[in-house]
Amino acid sequence: MKTIRRIAALTFTLTILFCLALPVCAFSGTSARAAILIEASTHGVIYESNADARLPMASTTKIMTALCAVESRPLADKITIPHDAVGVEGSSIYLREGEVLTVEDLLYAVMLASANDAATALAIAVSGSVDAFAELMNARARSLGLENTHFTNPHGLDNDDHYTSARDLAIITAAALENETFRTIASTYKHTIPAADGGVRVLVNHNKLLRSSDDVIGVKTGFTKRSGRCLVTAAERGGVTVIAVTLSDPDDWRDHAAMLEHGLDAYTAYTLADPGSLAFPVPVTGGEVGDCFVVAKNSESLSICVPAGTPEPKRVVELDRFMFAPVQGGDVIGRVSWYRDDGKCYGSVDLYASDSVPARQIPTAWEKIKDFFTKGEK
Repeated sequence: MKTIRRIAALTFTLTILFCLALPVCAFSGTSARAAILIEASTHGVIYESNADARLPMASTTKIMTALCAVESRPLADKITIPHDAVGVEGSSIYLREGEVLTVEDLLYAVMLASANDAATALAIAVSGSVDAFAELMNARARSLGLENTHFTNPHGLDNDDHYTSARDLAIITAAALENETFRTIASTYKHTIPAADGGVRVLVNHNKLLRSSDDVIGVKTGFTKRSGRCLVTAAERGGVTVIAVTLSDPDDWRDHAAMLEHGLDAYTAYTLADPGSLAFPVPVTGGEVGDCFVVAKNSESLSICVPAGTPEPKRVVELDRFMFAPVQGGDVIGRVSWYRDDGKCYGSVDLYASDSVPARQIPTAWEKIKDFFTKGEK
């Protein structure tokens, strides 16, 4: 199930208009220097602690690296490994200068093995240099409205000007998870890519929660001596997706397991409409045919996530009882809206005429006489 998004010929504005009344849970906090737990589609905060502090992020940097790369180059593009991507400090898949791998291969190396050399190779392939790619990362951060994030490299090695906040990192992750390619890679436990000697490299995801829970769908680990243990995880159940972020957390695995369970219990997803389910016949007066279907053009299921215990939205169809011909296919004819109990609107979608209905032509008196004699001759 996917959250409502704006697509061609479909406008749905989702607004959470009320304070979150979250259920009591065993979760009581983390040991992290900074932490946040959010619902992915609305960015609704379930828990936070020092969430806006600017801190180093280590290899959780690679969430933005992978997002920028997957948005910039086709997966099948072949990348010749440059000299500057060989022997990069830290985690590595030991790339060799001149070997050829695809963008997809390098993305798996970045997200599963946390390979700094693969991150550098992607940066150079996309932008020509590490510095230029860092500017791309910063531009993407600005597009998300982030104020406490700045990148200087694609791998997360320590730099005074390389930082984020728990809140910003959660928002970056929410954006990345909207990309199906990123989501697939981040949730993969084991993958193989070619090795320079003709064999294969076996990549194993550093995120051990992928092995312990069917709900977990990623995302990325990180560590340097300066940053401490950094971790971003996400989990999905029953249409609800939550994202947990901790920065400098010595007990991150335990904290994240508790955070994710708390988050999944804190929200409920409601399906509003499946593709093709919003279709209504409307009588047409004076048309060549007697009715016309009006439809919503959602190609995906429409759903919302709300705090647990929130009543199911009430659907209201705003549509005239009949239409006058002519009707032009594609015209907006009505609307379907979903409301809270207090009457405030969650959002709405337009309804469109599925086909054109020309006005019925009424013959003149002369045409009737001509038609009478024509028929008589036959």
